[in-house]
Amino acid sequence: MASSTTFLVLTALLALLSWQAIASDPSPLQDFCVADKDSHVRVNGFVCKDPKDVKADDFFLAANLDKPRDTTVSKVGSNVTLINVMRIPGLNTLGISLARIDYAPLGENPPHTHPRATEILTVLEGTLYVGFVTSNQDNKLFTKTLNKGDVFVFPEGLIHFQFNPCPDKPAVAIAALSSQNPGAITIANAVFGSKPPISDDVLAKAFQVEKKTVDWLQAQFWSDNHN
Repeated sequence: MASSTTFLVLTALLALLSWQAIASDPSPLQDFCVADKDSHVRVNGFVCKDPKDVKADDFFLAANLDKPRDTTVSKVGSNVTLINVMRIPGLNTLGISLARIDYAPLGENPPHTHPRATEILTVLEGTLYVGFVTSNQDNKLFTKTLNKGDVFVFPEGLIHFQFNPCPDKPAVAIAALSSQNPGAITIANAVFGSKPPISDDVLAKAFQVEKKTVDWLQAQFWSDNHN
């Protein structure tokens, strides 16, 4: 009986470790695995370039992250410049990416999630009101007002936001994310701007509103602030 129990415990631990291993970006088994974007092979990530063909430019991008971005291109008043494996092939398998976020006065990076990454955000200029919501059943909201030099963490997969409360000053932040390709799901865009649209019967029931309210929301132009 004791040996059977021990076997079950070991099996459960191995399953847990295996799940943790597949729930994050793969760890590199060599110095680097520069993404070969020309390969026709499709895997969970990118095929490695032959190391003989790798150059310094595979790890470089002239991103001009010191320059302000145009926050008028989005109705929410923010502009996210993401530097991920799509832009720097050398990030493949390294489990990290970077973003600059510019906020207009009263601009926001609306509620969204990163399905594959934890985010750590640093305010470079201005003030931000930020927060995230825990998962069911609690749905507890954690918020903080950040000033220049302050840092805040958004746990992987949780809905979070940033808002510039100043009516006359822009704000800028830099975020690091624990994935080469963190993904972003902006809640309003995904729910009301999906293609094709989600049935208004489904959304009316989910949000406990009339169908005409859902129809109005689906008719709006849901712009993307990620560039």
